[in-house]
Amino acid sequence: MHQAALLGTAVKDAKKYGWQISEPVSHDWATMAEGVQNHVRSLNWGHRVQLQDKKVKYLNMKGSLVDEHTVKGLTKAGKEMILTAKNIVIATGGRPKYPTHVPGAMEHGITNVALECAGFLTGIGLDTTVMVRSIALRGFDQQMAGLVTDYMEAYGTKFAWKCVPRSVDKLSSGALQVTWMDTQTGKEQKDTYDSVLWAVGRAPETKALGLDKVGVQLNNETGKIVVGADESTSVPNIYAFGDISEGRPELTPTAIKAGKLLARRLAGQSAELMNYDNVPTTVFTPLEYGCVGLSEEEAERRHGTDAIEVYHAFYKPLEFTVAERDASQCYIKVVCERRGDQKILGLHFTGPNAGEVTQGFAMSFQCGATYSHLLQTVGIHPTCAEELIKLNITKRSGLDATVTGC
Repeated sequence: MHQAALLGTAVKDAKKYGWQISEPVSHDWATMAEGVQNHVRSLNWGHRVQLQDKKVKYLNMKGSLVDEHTVKGLTKAGKEMILTAKNIVIATGGRPKYPTHVPGAMEHGITNVALECAGFLTGIGLDTTVMVRSIALRGFDQQMAGLVTDYMEAYGTKFAWKCVPRSVDKLSSGALQVTWMDTQTGKEQKDTYDSVLWAVGRAPETKALGLDKVGVQLNNETGKIVVGADESTSVPNIYAFGDISEGRPELTPTAIKAGKLLARRLAGQSAELMNYDNVPTTVFTPLEYGCVGLSEEEAERRHGTDAIEVYHAFYKPLEFTVAERDASQCYIKVVCERRGDQKILGLHFTGPNAGEVTQGFAMSFQCGATYSHLLQTVGIHPTCAEELIKLNITKRSGLDATVTGC
């Protein structure tokens, strides 16, 4: 769906490149939805086939622990099955949260990912508003988060900052009336919408697993399972990984990697542990944001302001030039140790194909990348990624960081 929105922008850009496009250009939701759902079905089918090929028995049922070696499975039809095993692995992930304290939230809303969802809805031409109670992209570098939301506002997404919902009511017309409080002014406001999406996080799927019966320790505040470096729980033969584990990144690729390594250890094929440091990620907003390593704020907290150096640049992607698109939020910064070899602590990038750019540089973090390594790297021209290896202006210098040429 993010790609659908990008294509909408590309259609607008195409006119500047000489493409003759008949107006009006419209988007058909049903066609997109069918294509996306068909793709998801094909993925699910592919997973089932792979499980069969690997002689893994797939049981579509809900499981709960009877004891440390026994699981009871329950089908939709109510049929029970008892399974025993030497080791048990829990990877049930999480379920979307609903703000149950808001009247009407459960009845008149669905859950989703806030900025990414708002971005693609705006991109396909829908009037979209994001209500933010505090800050956007909590846990990410906040300078970068500000660039992302600034771009989104210029892109057409509306933001209701520092606001909290009070109620959702369905009107006779079928529209949803949302009442909210502006926490800065203390005033209550209302507006009507066709749909309401909640993006208030996910809760671990632990309540119905019978963990208390066998003594698996949970974090009482989050409900997640407390695990060690080897994904072990407080019960020696029970393991957990992914979103259900306390302190782990809630990212699918991280869980996949951790699961593979755990399987190899349990099979006696390896002793390698999952490295949760410097996990790269990307936020697929209209202006994509990719990062790996520490945010500038976290680097300052750990090392001190005087012990880090931040190299940065505002740049203009080639694809923005002929199309005359605003590139004022296209930005790169690399956070380094100030002394010695200037080890890179964090890398942040907003711009086209941020995930592709970040993935490549993420490997260098596993090799102890330094600022000198960046300077020694030959760029590929013309790309956005090459701007990273040309960084030479520090924030400390106060100089203009706008890239003006090759």
